[in-house]
Amino acid sequence: MARPIQLLHPKSAVRLTLLLLLACFGLTAPAANTEPEISTTKQERNHIRQGNRHFADKQYAEAEVAYRKALEVAPGSPLAQFNLATALLMQAGNQPQTTDKQKQQNDPVQQAAQILTHLAKNAPTADLRSKANYDLGNLAFLSEQYQQAVELYKQALRNNPDDDQARYNLRLAQLKLKDQQNQNKNQDKNKDQNQDKNKDQNKDKNQDQDKNQDQNKDQNKDKQDQDKNQNQDQQNRQRQQPKQGEMSSQNAEQVLKAMQNQEDATKRKVERVQAQEQQRERSRTNHKW
Repeated sequence: MARPIQLLHPKSAVRLTLLLLLACFGLTAPAANTEPEISTTKQERNHIRQGNRHFADKQYAEAEVAYRKALEVAPGSPLAQFNLATALLMQAGNQPQTTDKQKQQNDPVQQAAQILTHLAKNAPTADLRSKANYDLGNLAFLSEQYQQAVELYKQALRNNPDDDQARYNLRLAQLKLKDQQNQNKNQDKNKDQNQDKNKDQNKDKNQDQDKNQDQNKDQNKDKQDQDKNQNQDQQNRQRQQPKQGEMSSQNAEQVLKAMQNQEDATKRKVERVQAQEQQRERSRTNHKW
């Protein structure tokens, strides 16, 4: 019969082993054909008994063959289906690596999960429905799908309230789910903090860029004003400088002053000459012959 989960660090359900499923996760053992509510045929029962013997000897591939033979005789046999799912799970760890498409078609875990999902809803007895939900809960636990595992263990207990193993596993799944939710909250919090930090960094970066742009604008304006002043000074100097062939105002003033001085000198010279002539004229007039 099944035993409670003891492993606290679950591994992937894709590669299950005998140790994980029986010793650690309490995989439900193959069901015997003792269910009073399930009618079976003699040939079907013989194949199921043969498969159970192979399973007990850890010959899981041979057990699978026997259970499939039982299904050939009775395609709807819930016992053969459940035991086939159990044998498939025990073989999961020995499967070779395949492509994704082949894996989906041949993966024993996927095949077993499909069978158990069908039995969890449609098995004719509450006990078999409970076992199917229990094993599905173990698979979900191994895949770290703790919310799903919690629901499956609860469903197993609804069908069999006396299943202490399912109750124990339910408690473990609830604890793992709480840890997972807290971890997700911390990740979301860290994500929000990182986003806020990035926003602040971007804001500071934009402010720095705006500040640099303003500084560049001021510098450009100062340079433009400086260039403008220089141009004005240059234009003023150019206006003050005489053009080619022209005299500056200072030179013209000097020339005029020189001309005035020359004119004054000439005038004084003329006046001296006139004075001399007048003197000679008076001398002749006053001369006694």
